[in-house]
Amino acid sequence: MKNNNSTIKTIWLRSESRPTERRTPLLADGAKALLDHGYNVVVERSENRIIDNNEYADVGCEMVDAGGWMNPPEDAVILGLKELPDEPAVIKNPHILFAHAYKEQTGWKEMLSRFKTGGADLLDIEYMTRENGVRYVAFGYRAGYMGAALSLLQWFSTRSGEKSYLDAPLMPFDNADLLDDTIAKLALNVKKPKVLIIGAGGRCGAGAADIFERHGAEITRWDWEETVNIDREALADHDIMINCAFIKSKGSAFIRPEDIKEGIRLSIVTDVSCDPFSDFNPVPIYDAPTSWDKAYIPVYGTGDKSINLIAIDNLPSLLPRESSEEFAGLMLPHLLVLNNRENEQPWQSAKKCFDEAVTSMDNK
Repeated sequence: MKNNNSTIKTIWLRSESRPTERRTPLLADGAKALLDHGYNVVVERSENRIIDNNEYADVGCEMVDAGGWMNPPEDAVILGLKELPDEPAVIKNPHILFAHAYKEQTGWKEMLSRFKTGGADLLDIEYMTRENGVRYVAFGYRAGYMGAALSLLQWFSTRSGEKSYLDAPLMPFDNADLLDDTIAKLALNVKKPKVLIIGAGGRCGAGAADIFERHGAEITRWDWEETVNIDREALADHDIMINCAFIKSKGSAFIRPEDIKEGIRLSIVTDVSCDPFSDFNPVPIYDAPTSWDKAYIPVYGTGDKSINLIAIDNLPSLLPRESSEEFAGLMLPHLLVLNNRENEQPWQSAKKCFDEAVTSMDNK
């Protein structure tokens, strides 16, 4: 596998293929730090990315057209965030991204086969972990923050007698202050919700709690201890449930279709973790994510009882500037040591998880 053993000299920031993805894992000042550290930095032009193309050009990055990552130099590692398009069928350079392929999600074999065939590593950001399993880099705080924000927008707008704010296609908020102002205006003279945060002890849960608290919600916090034997009556006695837990193995579902029944208080479920295609999914009441165009769906239980479900898989993109600034700041120290990744814990962990996933695929 020649690419795995060659020294990385070029870091190639690709343009995201998903039209709604405006985040970036690398800011212009981070690109400048990489250049000063001796890397070549290539940036694909993008009209969606929250950072203007000129900012990268001004610090000395080589600018190329979108899609150039499909035929890069041999010494390049390709940096991105979300899923790759279906082509090319064979990938020969290592990639850094959120792959969503290690828990046997839909299409996982096809994704891993592209890398295996090309002799390249898939370095999944989600699996850049310390020896205790804690992640080095994540969008968790802003994911929880935006999941809670959408829950509040749904709650306050529908309780005010108006149509749901989420009935219109979602658009990114230019900044967090504008988001707060939007929620506050809808909340005038409206009862504040009682909310349950599952996974409250992590960064995702902290982000959810921050915005819930700021807008007057009554908060119950659960961590893994409370989900071992779930008190389903207690769970149902909330207006909003938000799942912020990162699940690595099978366990009890937090909420099941049979839990949605007449008489329960619960009316909104927001699944920030949003992993409906995995056998580990703890919110098995839906089979596909919701979207920016259709942010929520009614999920029916017994009789005519329903709840509104929000399950968007790129929530931080709705607040792209703050999300990118926080994430890129966490990511940069690890990019600086990419040319020595065989000896760096986060990259060793990502590589190990990739190898284990390929072995699992081969054995099935």
